[in-house]
Amino acid sequence: MRRISWMLAMVLVLSVLLAACGKKDAAAVVKDLNEVVGEMESYQGAGVMTLHTGDTPQQYKVEVWHQKPSYYRIALTNAKKDVTQIVLRNDEGVFVLTPSQNKSFRFQSNWPDNQGQVYLYETLIRSITGDTTRQFADEKESYVFDVAANYNTHALVRQKIWLNKSDYAPKQVEVSDSNANVVVDVKFDSFKFGTEFEKDAFDMQRNMTANTEEGGKTGTDSGVTPAEQTGEGGKEPANPQTAPEPDGAVTDGQTGVGGDTEQQGTEGAATGQEGEEPTLAEPEGADSFGVIQPTYAPEGVQLKDDQILEEAGDYSVMLRYEGTYNYTIFEARPQDRAVSLAPSSVVDLGFTLGMISGDALQTLTWMTDGIEYRITSADLPQNEMVRIATSMQEESGK
Repeated sequence: MRRISWMLAMVLVLSVLLAACGKKDAAAVVKDLNEVVGEMESYQGAGVMTLHTGDTPQQYKVEVWHQKPSYYRIALTNAKKDVTQIVLRNDEGVFVLTPSQNKSFRFQSNWPDNQGQVYLYETLIRSITGDTTRQFADEKESYVFDVAANYNTHALVRQKIWLNKSDYAPKQVEVSDSNANVVVDVKFDSFKFGTEFEKDAFDMQRNMTANTEEGGKTGTDSGVTPAEQTGEGGKEPANPQTAPEPDGAVTDGQTGVGGDTEQQGTEGAATGQEGEEPTLAEPEGADSFGVIQPTYAPEGVQLKDDQILEEAGDYSVMLRYEGTYNYTIFEARPQDRAVSLAPSSVVDLGFTLGMISGDALQTLTWMTDGIEYRITSADLPQNEMVRIATSMQEESGK
């Protein structure tokens, strides 16, 4: 009898040990994820993001840095055009930078607290822990979650997230629409927690000048590197106050939101109702980029006309569409000057951040490749604005 009792006790002990060493269920992983985020001080990740929003997939190299409490640096490099944009958040605000063209866009926002991006670790974990109907799978080297997508757009419905079993680092993310078509795909090549960054890694001027200092390099080779990567041979940071303009003047090339000021020189040109008369003659000395037309238009909408405008010697283009919705697209390559925009909210366009301003008449503004775009309409839904914007990224001027 004693022998049987002893054997039963051993069986129970072995069962407990096997259960402890066995596979984790979704609840156990979620608990671990909450602990990882709670203890996380910083991270650095890199990979490739593919947008399936147009006729052909668009690929971007993505590098993301984060340091608590609220410092972010996301570098997005167009694989075809080799142009890098940087989304930066520091104590001064949120910036969208194009270092190679000395262009910057600044606005006040609590991004990404109010909305996240598919390449931000906190956003992914928040999606997992916040979805009580989450689906879970245990693969060979990954934990896989299928959860609701929460990216402030009705076009993205579900997402699958692959996490490394060893440290819960993200490996891949697929975001799908209502028809289960993958719209956004991110594959991480590397991801490391606890990265130590240089003191000025999130400084706006430092990020604006790093590209030219290092001969146009981007990413971790741009000269704005984590402290652990510089070693003894690391270069001294450049003086952020000595970034020369082409004419020798020193400026930050900044455009963006300026408090509660009204939008200047925007809506009149965009609607064609005010401002200078359109002209088909190209402004003398203007930096022409042709006419960039979107490949997508909502059903029942047609291009009415396109015109070249002259605004203080700048080359700019206006395209007007009419039909089911009526809207205007305005394209310009602005000089480095201060431009005040009305208070706005941030919109994720995938390849960069855009800004929505206005009430009855709304304007979506974004900048890429040194060109500023604006879509203005009184009846065009925001999700349609985003689809139009994303369809313009692989187009060249005609």
